Amino acid sequence: MTGFLPNSVPPWGRCEVFLTLEGLEALRLSDFEGLDQETAAERMNVSRQTFGRILAGARRIVAEALVLGKTLTIDGGDFQFPARPPGRHRRRGGNG
Repeated sequence: MTGFLPNSVPPWGRCEVFLTLEGLEALRLSDFEGLDQETAAERMNVSRQTFGRILAGARRIVAEALVLGKTLTIDGGDFQFPARPPGRHRRRGGNG
C-alpha cells in the first residue's frame, strides 16, 4: 500500500498527510502484531524512546487523516533494510 484516499471530499477540500515507512512499521509492530515497545524497538533497531516517538507521531498522522478526511500517503523516511545473511536469497517465481 502506498496510501489511502477518503471515499468523499470533505467540505474544506482535499488535503494530504504523509506517513513515513518507519511510522508504518511502528504501527505494524505495535498495533497489528501486538508487540510491546521494547521488543518492537529491537526489531526496528532503535531505542525504546525513539520507537515511542515514531509510534506516537504515526498514530497522530493516521488519526488526523481519519478524523479530518485527509488523504494518507505512505512515503519516505530514514531507514535501512537489514542485510541478508550470506547464502540466503529470496527467490522469485519459477520452479525452485
